Amino acid sequence: MSPDCTRWSYARPVAPDDLHGSPAFDAAANATPAGVAAGATLRVTKSLTIPMSEVTWRATTSGGPGGQHANRTLSRVEVQFDIGASTALGPRQRARLLDRFGPVVRAAASDSRSQSRNRQLALERLSARLADGLRVDPTRRPTKPTKGSQIRRVEEKRHRSEVKRRRRAPNESDE
Repeated sequence: MSPDCTRWSYARPVAPDDLHGSPAFDAAANATPAGVAAGATLRVTKSLTIPMSEVTWRATTSGGPGGQHANRTLSRVEVQFDIGASTALGPRQRARLLDRFGPVVRAAASDSRSQSRNRQLALERLSARLADGLRVDPTRRPTKPTKGSQIRRVEEKRHRSEVKRRRRAPNESDE
């Protein structure tokens, strides 16, 4: 065995630039992914599109079984969107999202072996979470039961009472 082999592990050699928190890692995390155009946008609703420049993404190794492929390949993708720093959101949208999610919304995908497919899935999940957070549920107005429904309810109660009374064993008080 040569002395050079002692620096390698079964996973992959770790260079100083590969460590989390390093400037190289942070730059790679905030870079626009390959295959995404510079002016691309993420459609959330009919009225809201987010520029991809406001979405940050990070690729990591996915967990679970898979052997060497899972240990070496950066296939898991995590995307995040900073609500407070976004220029695409209006004031009411920003307030609603901050109230429901906090300052940052994250979505991750590790379903596929392909990083590009996981990136698509993560962006779809982020879009769905944002759309769900922006949805305004209509307030429920209580309604009064109709006169006919009240009569039907009382008649049904009377009928059930009569059925149960007939099931009882006859005794002296009933006759």
